[in-house]
Amino acid sequence: MKLDEIISYDSQYYVNVFGSRIPLAFVRGEGCILYDSQNKEYLDFISGISVCNLGHSHPKFVAALKEQIEKLIHTSSLFYIEPQALLAKKLAEVSKFDKVFFCNSGAEANEAAIKLVRNYFYKKGLSKYKIITLENSFHGRTLATTAATGQKKYQKPFEPMPEGFINVEADIEKIKNAIDDKTAAVMIELVQAEGGIKVLSKEFVQKLYSLCKEHGLLFVIDEIQTGIGRCGSLFGFEQYDITPDIITLAKGLGNGVPIGAMLCKKEVATFEPGEHGSTFGGNLLATRAALEVLKIIEEENIIENVNKMSTYLKQKLLELKKEFDFITDVRGLGLLIGVEFSFPVKDLVKELALAGLLTSSCGGGNVIRFAPPLIVQKTHIDKALEIFKDVVKRYAYMGRA
Repeated sequence: MKLDEIISYDSQYYVNVFGSRIPLAFVRGEGCILYDSQNKEYLDFISGISVCNLGHSHPKFVAALKEQIEKLIHTSSLFYIEPQALLAKKLAEVSKFDKVFFCNSGAEANEAAIKLVRNYFYKKGLSKYKIITLENSFHGRTLATTAATGQKKYQKPFEPMPEGFINVEADIEKIKNAIDDKTAAVMIELVQAEGGIKVLSKEFVQKLYSLCKEHGLLFVIDEIQTGIGRCGSLFGFEQYDITPDIITLAKGLGNGVPIGAMLCKKEVATFEPGEHGSTFGGNLLATRAALEVLKIIEEENIIENVNKMSTYLKQKLLELKKEFDFITDVRGLGLLIGVEFSFPVKDLVKELALAGLLTSSCGGGNVIRFAPPLIVQKTHIDKALEIFKDVVKRYAYMGRA
């Protein structure tokens, strides 16, 4: 189909929750490159929003999916599923957790964590259900995860929010003051990605962890975007020298095949048959995809590459910050990096895309997010920054900023 036909059908039939999209549609990809129907190349530095960590059309990944599709895609959890069992075992082995539940998305993984927190205290005979989350956070689009999200703009159209979520500033004293006899857990992101790539300090997270232990609260970390190598370790929490009670995963776990996961310690795994579930969660295709992702990350030393390339990318962006006074900050962890501007960047993101560099905006609309595939190389970064510098300079000095 021609692009204008796609846009026309989208406008006529699709519920518009994404606003005015960038007028591009891709037909194929290879590594860090996407191609449109005219065979024009685009450097993918957003990875489907931190999803396609292995890039596009990775040969080993494609082969594994082909093999699985030719056998079976779905049976249901009424029966045992070999790759589901293998993936649960693998995730337990490479993490510090004992039990795993599979679902289809990050929001569902966080829903599972929220329900498990409440279930854990219910089974103890305690009426504890409140969960403290941080202002500026993002935990999903369901009603419960929207309530958990510490940004009023996401909550307002759907009020009243489900009760039990307290959004608090990232300040230890304020969090301590928010704890009462109904508080069950604290739930955080280590990098507030949608909030503008704001990285929580190690000191703050460790104090928060100690506070949870002191008050008998469960500590939940949303690793939807920071997990599966994105931040320079398989899981982001590994860099903070703490082990939470529960973490949630999605995005990069399936490299584009929808899958979410909740990992927990065995003493927290209180769900009983019938108390939670998922029709598609953990099916043959999704779990086979995730198994292959973890295998490739190990075999190809992907995390080592993340640490090398993130250092290089951040260094180059900091050099640009010195050159352009309207770039006010460069921050991030691993290959999740935000460039903050002194002006809104929505139109700039569009200009960058049309020039061949795909990024996204976040953090109130003045931060550009760089989240390239974890297989990115210096040649990709150099080309990306060449485009970035040229477009940013033109955009700003033409008075559009």
